[in-house]
Amino acid sequence: MVTILLVLLVVIDVASRYLFNHTRTWMLELEWHLFGLIFLLGAAQAYRQDKHIRVDVLYQNFSPKTKAIINLLGNVFLLIPWCIIATIHSFKYAYVSFSLLEGSPDPGGLAGRFIIKFSIFLCFVLLIIESIQRIRNDLSFLKKQSRTTQ
Repeated sequence: MVTILLVLLVVIDVASRYLFNHTRTWMLELEWHLFGLIFLLGAAQAYRQDKHIRVDVLYQNFSPKTKAIINLLGNVFLLIPWCIIATIHSFKYAYVSFSLLEGSPDPGGLAGRFIIKFSIFLCFVLLIIESIQRIRNDLSFLKKQSRTTQ
């Protein structure tokens, strides 16, 4: 839905710019806010659906057990620590913005810039939640694998 809204907004903005030689600051800012939301909120969803970027050259040839171990180690030692650090820093960043009720510095820009900054924080929180779920799934899978090999 946000993607459709972004496409419509860009079409209107481009038409306005080329047909009437006119654009609005708030429109340009809303475009990058919507793009940011698509990317930030889509990251956890992409991870959940296993559509995230990964080096599949080697990974695709591994057994399901090896894949589960790699995913488990990657989540525990890479993704979760990085997300915790990013969550802490992005919260501070968004909180300062909120405390100032930061808006656009440009005339005619959007108010409430702190909202988009809080979406950065939300992105990392959602990634932590998805990572914990992935860890649970991988542990469950490995537990089943160890029972079947005994």
